[in-house]
Amino acid sequence: MSRLVAFAAIQGGYNIVSKVEGKYQRALETYNADTKVGFPNTAYYLPVIYSLLGLKVETLEDMKKPLEVARKLLPPHVKGKNHLPYLGPLLDAGMAALFAFEIEEAIRYLEDPDFYLFSEEIDQEAGKIWLGAADDTVFRKRGVEFVDGSAPGFAAIVGAAPDPETAKMIVEEYQRRSLYIFLAANQNGTTVAEQLLQAGVQIGWNTRIVPFGPDISSAIFALGFANRAAMAFGGIKAGDYNKMLHYNKDRIYAFVNALGDVNAEWAAAAAGCVNWGFPTLADTDIPEILPTGICTYEHVVANVSHEEMVQKSVEIRGLKVTISQIDIPCSFGPAYEGERVRGADLHCQMGGGKTQATELVKMAEMNEIEDGKVNVVGPDIKELKEGETLPLGIFVQIAGREFQTDFEPIIERQIHHLINYIQGVMHIGQRDISWIRVSKQAVEKGFTLKDIGVVLHAKFHQDFGAIFDKAEITLYTKQEDVDELTKRARAEYKMRDERVEKMRDEDVEIYYSCTLCQSFAPNHVCTVSPERTGLCGAYNWMDCKASYEINPTGPNQPIEKGECLDPKLGQWKGVNEFVQKASRGAVDHYNFYSMVIDPMTTCGCCECIAAMLPACNGVMTVNRDYTGETPCGMKFTTLAGVMGGGASSPGFVGHSKFNVTQRKFIKGDGGLLRMVWMPKSLKDEIKERLDKRGEELGYPNLYDMIADETVGITEEEILPFLQEKGHPALNMEPLVG
Repeated sequence: MSRLVAFAAIQGGYNIVSKVEGKYQRALETYNADTKVGFPNTAYYLPVIYSLLGLKVETLEDMKKPLEVARKLLPPHVKGKNHLPYLGPLLDAGMAALFAFEIEEAIRYLEDPDFYLFSEEIDQEAGKIWLGAADDTVFRKRGVEFVDGSAPGFAAIVGAAPDPETAKMIVEEYQRRSLYIFLAANQNGTTVAEQLLQAGVQIGWNTRIVPFGPDISSAIFALGFANRAAMAFGGIKAGDYNKMLHYNKDRIYAFVNALGDVNAEWAAAAAGCVNWGFPTLADTDIPEILPTGICTYEHVVANVSHEEMVQKSVEIRGLKVTISQIDIPCSFGPAYEGERVRGADLHCQMGGGKTQATELVKMAEMNEIEDGKVNVVGPDIKELKEGETLPLGIFVQIAGREFQTDFEPIIERQIHHLINYIQGVMHIGQRDISWIRVSKQAVEKGFTLKDIGVVLHAKFHQDFGAIFDKAEITLYTKQEDVDELTKRARAEYKMRDERVEKMRDEDVEIYYSCTLCQSFAPNHVCTVSPERTGLCGAYNWMDCKASYEINPTGPNQPIEKGECLDPKLGQWKGVNEFVQKASRGAVDHYNFYSMVIDPMTTCGCCECIAAMLPACNGVMTVNRDYTGETPCGMKFTTLAGVMGGGASSPGFVGHSKFNVTQRKFIKGDGGLLRMVWMPKSLKDEIKERLDKRGEELGYPNLYDMIADETVGITEEEILPFLQEKGHPALNMEPLVG
């Protein structure tokens, strides 16, 4: 280790601590000593200081002690020619700098509370792109990924690349490896975050590209996030710095990429990161620290080319990652699952109410299909002009010695998130209400519909190879073919749903979770019971049971429902405990059979959304296919935007079409007899079941009593109709009281 690197890091530590001491004194002159400080909406105080020193910094006065610790950590300056090449003084100087950085950022929050956004996404139009410290809602959602392996680690990139395309190239390589990318600091006024926006890359927590802040001090948010994960999910106690740093070295695979000239403050920050076992790789000629010791391998590596930066970083950190080599023109991986394709980026779309889009998986005989064959029957994306639409039918045929028809809906539901793994492609919905949006960037790269088939074939084999041997995929884009597939698919869906027709919630002690939609609705946890099908309409209780048998660690986990806390509303102790854990604490309970009192959470993939109509003493529901106005004053799209992000929204609830006529549908609020309005298309689609259920309830003409858009689209318009028909809801006890 050279004298030069020691001098730079230690000098940087002195500079940082002195600067922050000055800021602290000025803050004391402006604010009272008991002024509250900290990072907003977090229970971890200033997390690096709290986790390593056990000090709770809650006021300006509380900052004094950790600043004193930082000052005492600073080692003597490097003097003379006979420098002893020990890491110890660098580690101390680096840690002092990081403690000071955290205090500096807390002072920034105090003095300029609007500098950082309180959001998971940036607001580019308003020019606000810096997200600052992750609050506990974001942390609970994302932090567990560093523990369960879905995010193998993070790359902390400081500075800026020579140009936006280089920045994009580096970041997309990390995304392909499912890593998070934390961005901080600037190089001559330019940042990687701004370069990515120039290159058309979406940034924010949803894409795993997190712009913390424009200064090197904001890099502390990355270390704070790592330490919070160790406390929350690793059981490390605050103040146990030895276990904390070892946990990070052994479990949180992170490293720093320094792009651009490295000054003394950057050198101090790099030295600080070595304490965590996080090495630094730079693209410039800086002094290196190559011997192993604290880090798994080298500590500081210089002159790494941009083309080698990603692979070299992964190698030096000792990180083992798996990249799915799928031959499509777009990048592919879980990092893109939360990506949105917004209007300005849209090239074309299928489904979503614009056209019909249907998905069906069916078992086939081994000799009937050709493994890996992808057929596109009809026009492809390359034949469309910007803004045009296509109908789409995705038909997957699967054959295998271990495959069963019970597994069809499980494979079918995977289409949702696998298509979302494609960069520049967004998928919402399922079954016959799918919606696929393709971005201009994906089309420019050469993306076609055939690539969907390539992805599905490859991933089905990777993820479910144990239960099948062959898969052939056909994508239909001619209207007549899509209509024919849709007709067949709806008959299959009906048969699947009716398998649980005679089952009751009381008959089983195990329910099942479904968390497939958490990429779009992070707090949403769907619980599926025999009489409460998944609100997407794709999974019933038996489907979830089969899914768990196929993949015991997948999104459909068994839930012991436990003690019944409320038989009328449908609430169980075991379900509540599971939901609280699976939602990262965002939701601690909900009711299966009520939309008025603490209803189940709702995601963006629900088939229908029900809403209260107080003037009619009833409820309405609207399906995704219906695009018109409704008596609650909101269209389906508006309702989905208001309460479809994973919240429990009293007065509203998402549900499947099939659930409308299940016996427990909003039983706690009066059941199906509360239904006073639904779109005619939905009413006609479920007429047979509606008639049967109405007869069971003593109203064989219930179908005729329910208003639709031909009667009216406001409560005032439909109330006379309900009175004329003698709708039972009008004589029930008040819906709200």
